[in-house]
Amino acid sequence: MSDAVFEFPLKEKVRNYLRVEQLLGQLKITAKAEQSSLQLVFFEQLFELLDLVERIDLRSDLTKDLEAHEKSLVYWSKHPKIDSTALDHALKTVLRLRQKIKTEGRFGSTLKEDKLLSSIRQRFAIPGGACSFDLPNLHFWLHQPLERRLTEIAQWLDTLALLDDAITVGLSFIRERGQFKSTIAESGFYQGAAEDKNELIRVKCRTDEGYYPTLSGNKYRYALRFMLFSSDDSKSGSVEENVQFLLAAC
Repeated sequence: MSDAVFEFPLKEKVRNYLRVEQLLGQLKITAKAEQSSLQLVFFEQLFELLDLVERIDLRSDLTKDLEAHEKSLVYWSKHPKIDSTALDHALKTVLRLRQKIKTEGRFGSTLKEDKLLSSIRQRFAIPGGACSFDLPNLHFWLHQPLERRLTEIAQWLDTLALLDDAITVGLSFIRERGQFKSTIAESGFYQGAAEDKNELIRVKCRTDEGYYPTLSGNKYRYALRFMLFSSDDSKSGSVEENVQFLLAAC
């Protein structure tokens, strides 16, 4: 049996966090690529991340979340049965990240000043715009020794380390709020009411039964509908049988 976890944000802030997390994860994978064609994918994802970060106010959202996490950790520190070592480590991490976000510039600002990146970024917005005749400087860079290219890529990624750490911590606190519980979607449908603190709905279900979950709703109420991945003309696109799955409201 194969399971997969599907995550559905109930707030725009968490939606942005998840998008940034995914792009950072993809960057780390392509950063290790040795083929020049795959390193082009690294640049595509890097510029996509920078475009996203420039459109939203991540610093403000992350700072507010870290402040809230600090208050929660201080509150739990008074509990007699708490793991003080783990809590102290978490609190130090939160305080360190909050201070660094406060003192450092906007996420990605250093990369905007990089000579090569700034000279090629605009062309990546054009389909097929990274051809050698469009960007001979990039074509030259791709023919430099692999060690040099990997070193520069690692340096670019290092400038995003604070963003990576803050997003990782922020999402870990959100995900840890909810525990998976066995749930039944009658005729493939389930409706739930979100609590004030809920920001993310996580669904764990089988992937060998031919269906996947979709979610509609908002921070007050949401509905899950399980859909068939492929269906012929004689079947509805939605699952009509009861579906057992695991649900976590975070």
